[in-house]
Amino acid sequence: MKAFAYVNPTSEKEAVGALGTDRTKVLPLAGGQDLLARLKDYIDEPDRLVNVKNALDTTIAATPDGGMKIGAAVKIADLAENAQVAKMYPALVEAAGEVGTPQIRNQGTVGGNINQRPRCWYYRNEEFVCLKKGGNICFAPAGENQFHAIFGNGPSHIVHPSSLAVPAVAYGAKFRIVGPSGERTVDAAEYFTMPTLQNVKTENILAPDELLTHVILPPPGNVKHGHYEVRFKASHDWPIAFATVILAMNGSRVGSARVVVGAVEPVAWRAQAAEQALASKTIDERTAAEAGEAALTGARPMTQNGDKVQVAKTAVKRAILRAAGIKTV
Repeated sequence: MKAFAYVNPTSEKEAVGALGTDRTKVLPLAGGQDLLARLKDYIDEPDRLVNVKNALDTTIAATPDGGMKIGAAVKIADLAENAQVAKMYPALVEAAGEVGTPQIRNQGTVGGNINQRPRCWYYRNEEFVCLKKGGNICFAPAGENQFHAIFGNGPSHIVHPSSLAVPAVAYGAKFRIVGPSGERTVDAAEYFTMPTLQNVKTENILAPDELLTHVILPPPGNVKHGHYEVRFKASHDWPIAFATVILAMNGSRVGSARVVVGAVEPVAWRAQAAEQALASKTIDERTAAEAGEAALTGARPMTQNGDKVQVAKTAVKRAILRAAGIKTV
């Protein structure tokens, strides 16, 4: 890989000051599970790396309103093993436990998982100069697209690779961001961006000189939680499709629902049609299946990923059943 300078700040302010405004020249480094691979493959060739592990929060703590605040530098393994988070936000813990391998979870961070770059093989191959890398074409529509998006009209057809983004959006999390002008807080659902020709090189609203510092979860309330992932193989792999479902019940019927699907669109996909299909219903195999069908309304698969539509329907259905306490395979 290209030689680079290395900066090791010990505070948020120092880290932000070291980042600068050109993300092609300066990049933040946390667990390195994504970034180091990109450096080795010459996808990124920065002049400087800013190690943010010692500058960002590594703790998980309760908030005054009864929610939880998770530092961006928390290891994914520590999140997956946290008993209090598991009690309050089981879908988030389950998603954390599904990330990669034990080695990756012990090195990777919460912020790194949320901010990781697309896993599209055209983007990851230095021989292809795609839209994400400043080219003028997305190779997926006419190429190998079995793991690409089935929602969104491009121009880039990546799916967002973060496992933690989906439950974060489902739980209504907020993300704290710091930059030269201070701090701001945004809804998790507003953090991720659909690709346009103006912002196709990025997947979120972070400016080059900003950092994601915390995931802030509101009190969950009296809700039921379900999470389900489908992979091509049982060993280390990214999901073909997965879903998190949060149900607020009114007796035996659904008062309100949040259904968020992953690996189907460039952002975590809020399936509002599925939420509407669940409203005021009792949960059984039929209503869960109907909501799964509704969730994929409008899906537009490409030449090789039509099977992803059925996989996503099944993921939604089984996440709903799990939330309702109905046994699934």
